[in-house]
Amino acid sequence: MKTMKSIFLVAVLGLLLMSNTSWAQAEKTYLVTVTKLHWNMDLENFSMDDWKATEKEYLDKVVKKNEFIIGQEFLMHHFTADNTEILLVTTYENWGAIEKAGERDDELVKAAWPDEKARKAFFEKKAQFYARHHSDEIYATIPGAKLPKANFDKDMVYYVRVSHFSYPKDGTEKEFMELNKQYFDAVTNKNDLIKAYYPNRHAWGADNTEFTEVYVVETLADLEKALDKNRELFRATWTDDAKRKAYWDKRNKYDTGVHADYIYKLVHELSK
Repeated sequence: MKTMKSIFLVAVLGLLLMSNTSWAQAEKTYLVTVTKLHWNMDLENFSMDDWKATEKEYLDKVVKKNEFIIGQEFLMHHFTADNTEILLVTTYENWGAIEKAGERDDELVKAAWPDEKARKAFFEKKAQFYARHHSDEIYATIPGAKLPKANFDKDMVYYVRVSHFSYPKDGTEKEFMELNKQYFDAVTNKNDLIKAYYPNRHAWGADNTEFTEVYVVETLADLEKALDKNRELFRATWTDDAKRKAYWDKRNKYDTGVHADYIYKLVHELSK
């Protein structure tokens, strides 16, 4: 059976494909699929522990053994417009790996549940937690990620900012990337309250102008503090009003000025 593969975490300029590992390393892009699932609100006697145990069984028997899946996370609604949503976020090396991962899942599923009846029973149990509808997006990483050294050992707060690119006639890919690097080096990378940061561009989905930034902090209180510290660090590098205005005049021409904010909570037990 084909298992669901898709994407959370968007379009720099044109067909830019870059890496999220380091500004200095060779350019490389990873693909991030985000599947937006929804709780089955008609399920009686719902148990969060049962849901976690079921997904943990699948994680251990299939996802963690699938060499084509680099990483996977579940993110739950915390402050968003829809309290039923759950995001399944999966990272792959490239397009080919997404297809190979699906094929490998099939093999691992049959090995984990060789009895057809037992296999059917498990996936019926797994499916009961979710509504029938879902949506998928695919994003590509760009340079300037701040990566954790290991999986988080507690449920972190994920602040997601979705902006939209504009395409100025006097703009260049080179200038945009240089401006982002300046801000990353001076602010994001120095902010110890930000435990991880993931910038992504649209690769496939509903809106090719999306630019998504994910900031990971420990608590909601830390999120507010982190935003305050970003302002402090910015002012420490761009030390007067003229320099700050000059920077933002250049950087803001690449944005429409419209953005949306979402806050999710990581289910840390279900991460690869």
